[in-house]
Order: sequence, then C-alpha cells, then structure tokens
Amino acid sequence: MLEPFGPEIWISAGPEADVAGFRYPTRMAVIRLSGGSLMIWSPVALTEPLKAAVEALGTVRHIVPPNSLHHLHVADWQAVYPKATTYAPPGLRKKRPDLAFQADLAEGLHPWAGEVDQVVFEGNAITAEVVFFHRASQTAIFTDLLQQFPRGWFTGWRALVAKLDHMTDPEPAVPQKFRLAFIGRRQARAALQAILTWPAEKVLMAHGQPIQHDGQDFIRRAFRWL
Repeated sequence: MLEPFGPEIWISAGPEADVAGFRYPTRMAVIRLSGGSLMIWSPVALTEPLKAAVEALGTVRHIVPPNSLHHLHVADWQAVYPKATTYAPPGLRKKRPDLAFQADLAEGLHPWAGEVDQVVFEGNAITAEVVFFHRASQTAIFTDLLQQFPRGWFTGWRALVAKLDHMTDPEPAVPQKFRLAFIGRRQARAALQAILTWPAEKVLMAHGQPIQHDGQDFIRRAFRWL
C-alpha cells in the first residue's frame, strides 16, 4: 500500500482517473517531517488500508494538492483529518469554492521549510504547478509537468495523440500541450533555474516511472526545450 521511496518519504498508487477519455494512473506521496507530522502530497482515494498505513507513520497535518488539476480526493482526506491544514495551489480556490483551504502554497513560510523546498512553476496557461524538493531523500517532486505512460497503455487514436503529446516518450517528458501553454516563458525559466539548484538525485511524478538516479541531469534534459 505504501512503498518506501527514501528516507522519510513513501509513495502509494491510487485508482486510475479518467480525463477526457484518457486513463491516468495516480500516485501520492507521504513525507514525514520532524516531530512526526505527515505531509500528504497529491492525495489519492483514501481507502481503509491506506488510512491505516498512513497513520502508522505519524499524524496527518498537511494536505497538499500541488496544482489546480489534482483535487479530486481532497474532500475525503479533509473529512477524515479535519485538524489538518489544507493548502491551495494557485487557481484551486476559484476552481473549487466548495473546498475549505487554510493556507496558500504560493504564499508565506510553511511548516516544512528547511526539510522540503518548493518553487511555483508559473507561466503556464493550463495550471501553475508547485514543485517540491525533499531534502532527506534528494527527491524533486513534479505532478503533471512530467509524464510517461508505458507503450501499449493507450490504444487506437488515443495512442497516436499520446505519442504526439510526448506522453509515451522513452523517458518522462513535458507533454506537448503543456509546452504550448507556457505563455510566460520568463517566469517559467526563472522557476526552472531555481529547481536546477537542487541537488536532486531522484525525480517523482504523479503519472510516470520515477527517476532513481542523476535526477538533476534528467530535469535538464526534460526541460531543454524551454
């Protein structure tokens, strides 16, 4: 249910999500901060086995949807952990006025400062994504900006669309639709430069095989077009 990904970080797969007829695998991460509090990144569907596994690690204090697209299961986690703080990425307050947010990801000093760094990858018309860096495991954490689906995951015309969109490239890549949506290139390049200062060894993403080694070199390749 929860798979260790490095010191003080675990990952878990969730059920597939259907987006415009395309099946997306889902993944969340749990980061244990000093003191035992847990940061839930991109929460997936909350099942009883997952709940038990999470609570065995510590106390859920932070619920973190990392962009305005990853919000489907936030309400379920809020209902089970009402004392946790839910953080809004740019655009999600407006998109989901039914959800209660206690803080904004793009503003202020967060409780994970010093253990988890973050950069708002701005300039994209689809969504502004908050990218994280977990220092203890040297893991850069992306959400939708990097994706990779195995060959054969899509069939028919969807397979062709996925290929043209770089969704089935040999290694995780920025989908073409996101590349075209970067209308604020200056903002995006500033975010990328900040991310490239991180000593990332691993790279985690919501939809794709994690990178286990030479993460910083991989990020440079993935965003060379920018």
